[in-house]
Amino acid sequence: MRIIRTTDYDDMSRKAANIISAQVILKPDSVLGLATGTTPLAAYKQLIRWCDRGDVDFSEVSTYNLDEYRGLTHDDPQSYHYFMRKNFFDHINIDLSRTHVPDGSNPDADAACADYDKLVHDAGYPDLQLLGIGNNGHIGFNEPDKYFSKGTHCVDLTESTIKANSRLFDREEDVPRQAYTMGVQTIMYARMILVIASGEAKAEAVRRMCFGPVDPECPASILQLHTNCVVIADEAALSQCPEA
Repeated sequence: MRIIRTTDYDDMSRKAANIISAQVILKPDSVLGLATGTTPLAAYKQLIRWCDRGDVDFSEVSTYNLDEYRGLTHDDPQSYHYFMRKNFFDHINIDLSRTHVPDGSNPDADAACADYDKLVHDAGYPDLQLLGIGNNGHIGFNEPDKYFSKGTHCVDLTESTIKANSRLFDREEDVPRQAYTMGVQTIMYARMILVIASGEAKAEAVRRMCFGPVDPECPASILQLHTNCVVIADEAALSQCPEA
């Protein structure tokens, strides 16, 4: 695991965008695993600017998002389908038929998860998987558990995750209580994993991810075992870690 220490959120975001753009430039038909939430927003904006300038070309790229809330239609403003189009896909030259997000509108959880697993498998798994990290150490929506998950599955979100995500909803009670998410094993199949973290609220989770025991109670800790994992985090997020 390689740790890149940055000064602040903007520095973190630019360095993450640099790595993602380099992946696409070196392999134009890259398979990218993407994440939602507030942490990657500035990195996406930087990639949009570079695409507008002609510095990076997404026309042959395929993408597979980590997760989606169960029960939301694709055009629901709180869905991750909507989030990705609003914040990234609609602003770059990507073929929307090459973009994939779990189908939260499918009430049949087993079918929705199996279908998504097949899509990711048939794509050969991501060349680069972008991850954020939750305050409780979750990656995707893989919450603390007694074991590491395998394939895409339906999860019951913890109260801490619901509370953290409520900032994006009008009311906390509006946050869905379940989601479909890639499993930890699926994430680990990516050839490169890029984790980004910012802010003091993430400090304990980042410490446990990088320096704690490998334990499903902190799902991100398994990334210590990946052969090509890069963590880009700002000073605040690394405040509980030894100097990198």
